[in-house]
Amino acid sequence: MARKNLHDKRLAWIKTGVFFLALLPAIKLAIGACLDALGANPIEKITRTTGYWTLTLLWVSLTATPLRLLFKWNWPIRIRRMLGLFAFFYGSLHFLTYLILDQFFDWEAIAADIVKRPYITVGFPAFVLMIPLALTSTDRMIKRLGGKRWRWLHRLVYLSAIGGVVHYAWLVKKDLTNPLIFAVLLAVLFGIRILYRLIGATKPVFTPVKRKTSRTDKPTPKESRPV
Repeated sequence: MARKNLHDKRLAWIKTGVFFLALLPAIKLAIGACLDALGANPIEKITRTTGYWTLTLLWVSLTATPLRLLFKWNWPIRIRRMLGLFAFFYGSLHFLTYLILDQFFDWEAIAADIVKRPYITVGFPAFVLMIPLALTSTDRMIKRLGGKRWRWLHRLVYLSAIGGVVHYAWLVKKDLTNPLIFAVLLAVLFGIRILYRLIGATKPVFTPVKRKTSRTDKPTPKESRPV
């Protein structure tokens, strides 16, 4: 039971640890920028790092439901929102790095890039799809939308994840190791969800319970007489 539903104090410690671990890449980038230690191409370093951690944290957040299905662990669901918001945070840094540091708000060049460069054509809508997910992540928005509509809306995360993988693969071009790892992990996570959905669809809604008969439950002569 302790592994499935953690005590609130233990869960609070886990949340605190996850928070600082998720924030660590941004802190390292900030320190590197202050010390001029981001290499010969700091803009590329920031872009690659923020993009990598966007996908990583998004993937970790997507493991919450498969862990619940496979191991009956409920506590990852309670840190999923924070992980998703951190993924959006790094995705925003990724986009702002391109918008401000790379293009200097040159809207014509940005529009041309979206049309001409396939990885930007896919990556931009993948980021845009994350915006409504972040905006509707609060308890108030869940109540306002209703659970069913909220769940349908948050299925956009699947399209965003697929777009993120394609964006990454088309960006690196040659070394596809990391994009392929992300793609395989995403396929596994989707496969677990689909498998359990299919299994659930084949099960009867109500399972009849067989009542055990005891010696005292023997039918009386009146009950055993045919009607």
